[in-house]
Amino acid sequence: MDIVEKKYFSIGQVSRITGVKPYVLRYWESEFKLLRPARRESGQRKYTQEDLKLIERIKELLYIKKFSIAGAKKFLLEDKRKKERQVELDFKKDSAAIQVLKEIKKEIKDIIKTLDKE
Repeated sequence: MDIVEKKYFSIGQVSRITGVKPYVLRYWESEFKLLRPARRESGQRKYTQEDLKLIERIKELLYIKKFSIAGAKKFLLEDKRKKERQVELDFKKDSAAIQVLKEIKKEIKDIIKTLDKE
């Protein structure tokens, strides 16, 4: 099965890909707010590529780095907040460029007014 081509995965497929048992995946859904796969009309879970990445991250934190459930939750939430703040900073970094564009816009308007008077 080519993982890249698939858009959605069943819980069985996710279990085979990640090596995490289905009952553990269901438990993690109840513990980690970030892990909320969509559901089909029939109620079956449909995991996305992003869900797979998150499951691998949770697995790494719990099994390899030996985090507790609470520690892994805290780590993932802080990591998400850090990424959100980073995006905010990127926009603020561009504020100098935005200010320059506003000044250019004002100058163009002044030039247009001057030309209209002539």
